[in-house]
Amino acid sequence: MQLKKPKWPLLHLLRRLLMCGVLAIGLLALCSVHLLSVQLPVLPSIELPKVASKQEAGQKTLGAELNMARQESNASQLHVPTRKLDGGSGLLDTKKLWKPPQNKDFEPCVEPSDNYTTPEESRGYLIVQTNGGLNQMRAGICDMVAVARIINATLVIPELDKRSFWQDSSNFSDVFDEDYYINALADDVKIVRKLPEDLSNSTIAVKEFRSWSGVEYYQDEIANIWNEYRVIRAAKSDSRLANNNLPVDIQKLRCRACYKALRFSPKIEAMGKLLTERMRSYGRYIALHLRYEKDMLAFSGCTYGLSTEEADELRMIRENTSHWKVKEIDAEEQRRKGYCPMTPKEVGMFLTALGYPKNTPIYIAAGEIYGGESRMVELRARYPMLMNKEQLVTAEVLEPFVSHASQMAALDYIVSVESDVFIPSYSGNMARAVEGHRRFLGHKKTISPDRKALVHLFDKIDRGSMTEGEKLSFRIIEIHKRRQGSPRKRKGPISGTKGSDRFRSEEPFYVNPTPECLCQKDIQTQNTTSSLVAR
Repeated sequence: MQLKKPKWPLLHLLRRLLMCGVLAIGLLALCSVHLLSVQLPVLPSIELPKVASKQEAGQKTLGAELNMARQESNASQLHVPTRKLDGGSGLLDTKKLWKPPQNKDFEPCVEPSDNYTTPEESRGYLIVQTNGGLNQMRAGICDMVAVARIINATLVIPELDKRSFWQDSSNFSDVFDEDYYINALADDVKIVRKLPEDLSNSTIAVKEFRSWSGVEYYQDEIANIWNEYRVIRAAKSDSRLANNNLPVDIQKLRCRACYKALRFSPKIEAMGKLLTERMRSYGRYIALHLRYEKDMLAFSGCTYGLSTEEADELRMIRENTSHWKVKEIDAEEQRRKGYCPMTPKEVGMFLTALGYPKNTPIYIAAGEIYGGESRMVELRARYPMLMNKEQLVTAEVLEPFVSHASQMAALDYIVSVESDVFIPSYSGNMARAVEGHRRFLGHKKTISPDRKALVHLFDKIDRGSMTEGEKLSFRIIEIHKRRQGSPRKRKGPISGTKGSDRFRSEEPFYVNPTPECLCQKDIQTQNTTSSLVAR
């Protein structure tokens, strides 16, 4: 039997072709949506001023580094740890990386008490010779305001250290806003720019005030000098006032001096604002205080990862610097105890373990890194968007500051205080000052590396008993959950320590001015500290 041929064969063929076309279009649309949903965001771009040719030689330009960061961001995002910075489990939430700690409603409380009076009649003049780098001098300047108040002295504008390692010739008015400083403290201490003419040739009592001294020392021993002299010169200003057990009004005065009155000169403030805006143009950024400079390595005796020639150079610097008391240092023991600054390579491993992606903008707050660009290779390989002052503005714009270490440090200070996250590689004067200022401004996120614990983990990697990955990330995140600048009471001395070691072991006042200068809202009594969380 012969089968009948179907009617309209051409019509059936067209229907099938049409159905296949519809299915193909739908499948193509579905794939396009999926690809768009996983596409990573493109970094915003900014046209930076051209860097001077001498700084370009032998280095990648910032533009090339940014292109590299954009090209490699996909791969870096795929290999980030799978734990959040707060220790929770699950996929990485980048918001957690930037979120500041809860401030528990703490806010500045620096106004004097009802019993606080205007300055009493001055008994004489206090001249202050500051010592150290910028932030060591800052703390000393603020302490001497309190000392002048205690001994009823007229404070002469402090003299900045010109003999330190940096040999900076800057005067007070070059670094700080002198007029503002004088006027802001007018209700606390009388301040003059120089000694009156009739006292310029008078005999001066030169005194090195005792370290970590309380009110009684200044009222009883130092104030008695007024019986014979009208002018006292403080030969040093660092650590001359106790961290604890001082009247609350004196502590609040220290905070008013540090966080209200002592602001940088207009030209430094303007440049600091410009640098901050340049960093902000890339979004949220980390300020990394990379204390891997020649002076710090020589002072601390840390030589891990350095050549024999470099270690010898640092040893010679230490031996030839007369005011550095410790000459013989066991470099391995220093590092094992956590007394060494982290190397650039270790910083890169630390940031990766915390979960910061490769395209994170990082501002390097530091002077010249020991070993130069060659020492930054491994950190830059992980984080190409490393930027500093010299890359954010032209050499001509930066030129007025370059020969003055204190002014350059002031620029780093401003950008660090304003950053979304601040991470110091070493707990020196800069790190402590910035941490305290960020606490005062609302407990902005500050991650303090536990260097002793990190050295233990990094050494395991060097030995091959541990590898980078989720296990290392988990360990590092757990260690640092409570090291992010959350509110807490200032730490007292280590139990069992005595004498100067007792004071030396205390947490410095300017690292954490709580409870005297930071109080919970609507609570003004001393028992507010009971609600502080432990770090």
